[in-house]
Amino acid sequence: MDFEELGKEIKELKLKDDAMSTAQFSREDQLSENDVGLQITCFSEVLNDVTFHFQIIRFPKQIYVWVGYNSAKFGYMYAAAPTRPNNVVSVTSILGGASDNTGSGIARRLVLKTGLNIVMACSIPKNNPILEADAEKLLIKKLISLGYTKSRIEGTSL
Repeated sequence: MDFEELGKEIKELKLKDDAMSTAQFSREDQLSENDVGLQITCFSEVLNDVTFHFQIIRFPKQIYVWVGYNSAKFGYMYAAAPTRPNNVVSVTSILGGASDNTGSGIARRLVLKTGLNIVMACSIPKNNPILEADAEKLLIKKLISLGYTKSRIEGTSL
């Protein structure tokens, strides 16, 4: 085999490799919503002299959300999911006391808004519904911008 033939075969191999990678990209572009891999979003917002910290991790069929208030404290954790037959949302406390349910209402409404299972950690102080409402508004706004919510045609909207 001479140098020209070797160069020609390498060029053909490279063209085949490029064609395979192009086919792979087009296949990835056609993935459905349920086939989306892990997506992590972290952001902070200051509202009324209060700093809220958020972390959203999108799994294929559920979303993990952490909401922090002026610190990186973990807080209580809740799990919420739609239940059959009436699509009622069930919420349970995973970590933390049952007396402090700050965040459980947000988790329930997020299930209604997204249609997905929600695991939520929340460190907003209890007995402060204004802070909870502000955090929920910021979170919903971000989920809408990320495209994680159901359309109005598909289901109810908050």
